[in-house]
Amino acid sequence: MLLCLTYWFPRGYIPCCTGYFMIVLPLSLVISGPISSLILRMDGILGLHGWQWMFLIEGLPAFLLAFVVLRFLPDGPAHASWLANGEKETIAARLAAEEPAGRPDLWSALRDPRVLAIGIAYFAWVGSFYGIALWLPQIVKAMGFSNTSTGLVVALCYVAAVPASILGGRSSSKRGERIWHVALPYLLTASCLAMASLTQSNTIVLVAFVIGLAASFAAQGAFFSLPTLFLRSTAVAGGIGLIGTLGNIGSILGPVLTGVLVQGSGNYRVRIR
Repeated sequence: MLLCLTYWFPRGYIPCCTGYFMIVLPLSLVISGPISSLILRMDGILGLHGWQWMFLIEGLPAFLLAFVVLRFLPDGPAHASWLANGEKETIAARLAAEEPAGRPDLWSALRDPRVLAIGIAYFAWVGSFYGIALWLPQIVKAMGFSNTSTGLVVALCYVAAVPASILGGRSSSKRGERIWHVALPYLLTASCLAMASLTQSNTIVLVAFVIGLAASFAAQGAFFSLPTLFLRSTAVAGGIGLIGTLGNIGSILGPVLTGVLVQGSGNYRVRIR
């Protein structure tokens, strides 16, 4: 989908459009938290555990919508039935005029050190995000909340990330700036996570998570527009693919590392002696 956006919008619009697109992640977590808490109460129905019902009920819409996307999402403006020929030509001309210089082949993207650097940054972000997302319910529940209250508290932690993603993307597009729109939010996120791990106050932990998650999503629009600044054609697809691959590795290691650290220490906080 991130690649698909580059087929439709000029480079200057990519951060803004990506910011809007990325709100689906925190928004889904806002909605799924309370719903998951309710579904878990179905434990024992038809011989299934609550978590099994949660996987089935929440996974089924995504499965069915995949076929809807295959049917109705065009490969690009040239294949969009709702656009007039003049509109298709205007979009194609605008995109062609902004295409950056450089080789368009896949190999040039895979060996580009800038792509690797972005991929490493994405590896770190995804690792930390999934380390939070998958463990946050347990962290909140360890504070003494019930299952229902835990779902609501977890949902509230992601609320601020929705406007942050939109505002961050719009700001990057308006100012035509990318690097600082990525670096500063990521530094704020890292600081908030460090604070959450060191403090003994549950209130400060929750506030740090809210600010940190909002800051991390504020950077997403600018972050995912970076490959389009120096890659073109097939190279963009390859670059985004490599970056996503490195991020997926982070999504595996982040939660596992968090679990190992929790198991070794017995809690979610850093002990300073």
